[in-house]
Amino acid sequence: MSPSSDTWIVTASCPSRLGTVDVVTRFMAESANYINEIHSFDDRVLNQFFLRIEFTPEDEHFSPEQFNQHFAARAEPFEMTWQLYPANKKDRVAILVSKFDHCLNDLLFRYRTGQLNIEVPVIISNHPDLESLAKWHDIPYYHLPITPETKREQEEQILQLVEQYQVDLVVLARYMQVLSPEMCAALDGRAINIHHSLLPGFKGARPYHQAWEKGVKMVGATAHYVNNDLDEGPIITQGIQPVDHAHYPEDLVSKGQDIERITLFNAVRYHVERRVFLSGNRTVVFSN
Repeated sequence: MSPSSDTWIVTASCPSRLGTVDVVTRFMAESANYINEIHSFDDRVLNQFFLRIEFTPEDEHFSPEQFNQHFAARAEPFEMTWQLYPANKKDRVAILVSKFDHCLNDLLFRYRTGQLNIEVPVIISNHPDLESLAKWHDIPYYHLPITPETKREQEEQILQLVEQYQVDLVVLARYMQVLSPEMCAALDGRAINIHHSLLPGFKGARPYHQAWEKGVKMVGATAHYVNNDLDEGPIITQGIQPVDHAHYPEDLVSKGQDIERITLFNAVRYHVERRVFLSGNRTVVFSN
């Protein structure tokens, strides 16, 4: 029998306990599942253990239902929770954007070229500016303008589109609106935001110009899960580059946008590849 070409991912977490890796890897060997990649981490502060395994079944009759059924008996003594995913599953990602197009352009390029294993069924914006870019990619574009008076209605429309398009993940690709507590709760654990890493300094408009006036020596970006603490959700990825006196405001903007692009791409990639685990208000990220 030839090995199956399908690849699967199992993610697991449980209280820290002796023998956790052994029970999982032993089960994988006994059930003829070849481990291609394995990561684990023991959080000594929270007494919690995290594990991610990518594997290829060597049994051509591999069944995810049987895997879960048989693994349950091994996992129960460890109080382990786990999930099994086909590695080729394409998460459906809704992109929210305002007027800046650099992050949207990058995500769409990586989606189109297969660097991101996702589908993009919808793009939503509070401005009409980027509709032509969505049309070029043949992706539905919804212009939902917002005012303080219409914020609740506009967010309800977004959530309706998220449901309509069966969205797995929402990406705020420089969506310049603060989400309401209700919106944050509705998207808990499935919304990623990107912003410059100059915060908590240089808030508001033209942050890179503010930073230049103060003579900063580093610029960067942070991608994090959205929660009700503005720009303070669990961090997934960060990027940084040094700058000096020879960099003018426009240079800082350019460098900052480059870092935002790659930082957001990595955050989305890690999420859809099931490499991110929440551990309190922190994340465990098994990068590759």
